[in-house]
Amino acid sequence: MDVAKILAELKSEREQIEEAILSLERLARGRTRGRGRPPAWMTELDAPKRRGRPPGSKNKVQAGATAKTVAVA
Repeated sequence: MDVAKILAELKSEREQIEEAILSLERLARGRTRGRGRPPAWMTELDAPKRRGRPPGSKNKVQAGATAKTVAVA
């Protein structure tokens, strides 16, 4: 085995590991809620926002109640 080749491979692996560590540190820093709009790369990671009434809300629409009000008018 060539020692120079082994050193070159180890150095390239070290660079890849350092890049991975930096990106993970950036993600960990970004998880805290800061001021303003989050960057675009973070919004791509989040799940899409759900719209409409949340499940279990108090103001539920009842089908029978709307029919009674229409019949009275």
